[in-house]
Amino acid sequence: MIYVITIIISYLLGSIPMGLVLTKIAGKGDIRKVGSGNIGATNVMRVGGLRLAGLTWILDMLKAIFAVFIGAYLVDPVWGAWCGFFAIVGHCFPVWLKFHGGKGISCLFGIMLAVNPLIFAVLGIEWLIISLSTGYSSLGAIIVMCLFPVFGFVMGGGFGWAFLAISLLCLIKHHENIGRLVGGTESKITWKWKK
Repeated sequence: MIYVITIIISYLLGSIPMGLVLTKIAGKGDIRKVGSGNIGATNVMRVGGLRLAGLTWILDMLKAIFAVFIGAYLVDPVWGAWCGFFAIVGHCFPVWLKFHGGKGISCLFGIMLAVNPLIFAVLGIEWLIISLSTGYSSLGAIIVMCLFPVFGFVMGGGFGWAFLAISLLCLIKHHENIGRLVGGTESKITWKWKK
């Protein structure tokens, strides 16, 4: 029963659409009707600037962090990582938005920070370097997703399989970005402090 309860809690935590809520509070309208239509931090930056996007990113990370901590406290650290996975499921497929949510990268970084801050630091630096040097945030994120399971299997103890499931889900949600990167049509991100 504790596994079922933690799955439900994790999913519901992840399903809170922080980007949508924040942009509406900020008077930027419905984030789903502007830019890429995504509720994540990247699209929030397009319509609300870097500060609003940063707040969205932090709150989305916190959803996953809380899920990981709940699972780790009530069961064990590996189950905490799986609870992070279910938080990402909620973020990507929120029941409140007819299962049309974000792509999970901010939640993925939240899981990293909660499970192993060193992995968070290494992959966070990688994402920043790739994103800033190429202008493609999605490229940096995709590389993160490919490397994340490797770190999990190196850690051992069952983390690898949880990290693999997390990365596969995020990669699936980024399939359109992957197609545009291959086709050379992916849009570059514009870093704007305020909009």
